[in-house]
Amino acid sequence: MHTCPNCQSPRITSRHVGRNTGAAVGTAMGTASGIAVALRGATSGAQAGATVGLMAGPLGSSIGAIAGACIGGAIGGALGREVGSDVGEAIDQNWLDSHACLTCGHTFTPRV
Repeated sequence: MHTCPNCQSPRITSRHVGRNTGAAVGTAMGTASGIAVALRGATSGAQAGATVGLMAGPLGSSIGAIAGACIGGAIGGALGREVGSDVGEAIDQNWLDSHACLTCGHTFTPRV
């Protein structure tokens, strides 16, 4: 159990600044790249969705293409969030003041 190096209080909390920032950036980047990949080329998710949707006519083809791009974005966003969260956690543990004392407000990185 960690204690505050300033006042020795055991009332501390994790801040997770790096993890939350990394997760947000990873989600945005993963979503953008997932959509870009889904819209690219003849074997893309959008193309596959459009082909499947073509059975329902022109409107179905358009909806299928949009659905394919959305699925690509969702998968990319989920993967980006996981990777960004892991990188942010490593930054929290090694470089940022990752804990805060609830008694005195001091922020610090616990040394193991």
